[in-house]
Amino acid sequence: MKILMTGDEAIARGAFEAGVAFASAYPGTPSTEILENVANYKEIVSEWAPNEKVALEAAAGASIGGARALACMKHVGVNVAADPLFTFSYTGVRGGMVLVSADEPGMHSSQNEQDNRWYAISAKLPMFEPSDSQECIDMLQEAFDMSETYDTPVLFRITTRIAHSKSIVETSERKDVPIKDYVKEVHKYVAVPALAAKRRIVVEKRMNDLKEYSEKSAFNRIEKGAGRIGVIVSGMCYNYAKEVFGDDATYLKLGFTNPLPGNMLAEFYKLVDTVYIIEENDPYIQQWVERLGYKCIGKPVIPPFGEMTPDVLRMAIHGKGLDVVDYDASLVVPRPPVLCAGCPHRGFFYELSKKKDTIIAGDIGCYTLGFAEPFNGMDYVVCMGAAFSSGHGTQKALTAAGKSTRVVGVMGDSTFFHMGINGLIEVLYNNSKTICCILDNRTTGMTGHQEHPGTGLDINRNPVHEISIEETARALGAKNVAVIDPNNIKEVRAALNEAYAKDEPSVIITRWPCVLKHMNDNDYEEFGQDLFRKKYTVDESLCITCKACIRVGCPAISIHPERNKSTIDPAQCVGCSVCAQVCPKNAIVRAEENR
Repeated sequence: MKILMTGDEAIARGAFEAGVAFASAYPGTPSTEILENVANYKEIVSEWAPNEKVALEAAAGASIGGARALACMKHVGVNVAADPLFTFSYTGVRGGMVLVSADEPGMHSSQNEQDNRWYAISAKLPMFEPSDSQECIDMLQEAFDMSETYDTPVLFRITTRIAHSKSIVETSERKDVPIKDYVKEVHKYVAVPALAAKRRIVVEKRMNDLKEYSEKSAFNRIEKGAGRIGVIVSGMCYNYAKEVFGDDATYLKLGFTNPLPGNMLAEFYKLVDTVYIIEENDPYIQQWVERLGYKCIGKPVIPPFGEMTPDVLRMAIHGKGLDVVDYDASLVVPRPPVLCAGCPHRGFFYELSKKKDTIIAGDIGCYTLGFAEPFNGMDYVVCMGAAFSSGHGTQKALTAAGKSTRVVGVMGDSTFFHMGINGLIEVLYNNSKTICCILDNRTTGMTGHQEHPGTGLDINRNPVHEISIEETARALGAKNVAVIDPNNIKEVRAALNEAYAKDEPSVIITRWPCVLKHMNDNDYEEFGQDLFRKKYTVDESLCITCKACIRVGCPAISIHPERNKSTIDPAQCVGCSVCAQVCPKNAIVRAEENR
């Protein structure tokens, strides 16, 4: 059957057809939709893990147990999973195991632009790079076969455009791959130095054997074209290059990219005079080509960062792009991202931003937007789960310098379970006076509302044990723990004031659901049946246009251009009431029809 699929959907389909039995992931754009789609195949046990390290460890364990297993994550997640990844490369597999790394050239929703192809080199792993959705299916099935044939985990590298672009695929039936019987092999799987040293030799032989595979792989090929221009590409860049060069160039299209095919490269160079290397992020292929003594045009002529889209390539190679309609760019109104109307983080940041002599350590999530206007409520962000631990370090440095400045660490609920628990342990164990704030919006908001250990539901929305953030904090030894409604400004202010007054660790947990999440009976039972069903409006007879309501940064509120009064868009308002609480004239009231 032929069907349109995104790359993420195709990877999920490829896992199904390859006979995968277990899949684990932590959500992160652009990889999130892989596991969400895998979960639709009931033949595969699918699980959200608390972080990427755990996801890979679970997949490795499933592989050792004899099952084909898949782990998925975005590029920065592989940093978290690197510890088990390098060791699992040494031990090898029993059931095939593939790790999908979704890189993000252009940093559309990421804090860096790292190139995870280097992980294949460092961890000594074979690597595939698909260029469309059909290759996602075909290469993934090949990757599982290779994993078992060569006794190795396999790195499967995609990028944002592969993950989210659609192309036609042809689906097949699921391959019957029985789970292998477990066999105790201490010499292979127990990674103590004496045994791992022997496995190190095996890894080198494996990579040497894979060189021959690379030369013969159907996913590495030369496509002859007119003229003597050559283009070397991998992944999505193949499509970009084809759009720019068309049939006038000869292509070395690389789909299996570690190890790379040296003999094929030599044959390619016999056909061309001038060679361009088109790749996103680092000069991974370019360095290999130059190391073998060939001349090429790559970086920095081709930009070293961002996506290598056709317009970027045309400008870099030809010095101009396609003709476009001219317009006055100064008339385009910038639209920076803001917290949604009714976001439960708004009231918290409104109050926190008023605190003087404060440094705010942030984290990765929707709440990172608290750094921007009008709150300016975040001073730095390091990486996921670092708010408490980095905040602790800053607080210790300030205290050592005799400063009275307080540090507040801010992270979300999913982030707390991801890596924040360790940061809180750091704060409590070392008796830091860092104020640790956990913004619990009852979901993994930033990546599209996935479940996590604190929501009480699994990936298929089945009820499971809900791990309480408050009980976890108290179990770790936190004495000062407050759970508050972030929409209640007085409650937020009181909790912050109490924490600031203490010369010891404090934990503040804000608890209110994200307005966009899928509500369930538990949400309505805890937060009220009228949750997000209220509306507020402005009594213009009382409004003095002081703009206090504007300073809460809600996109539903604006100043009417003709009447010069505050106005609330009823289509956006969900009744959080933060604006009503900050209005000095009580001009913002419940809309009558919704009372």
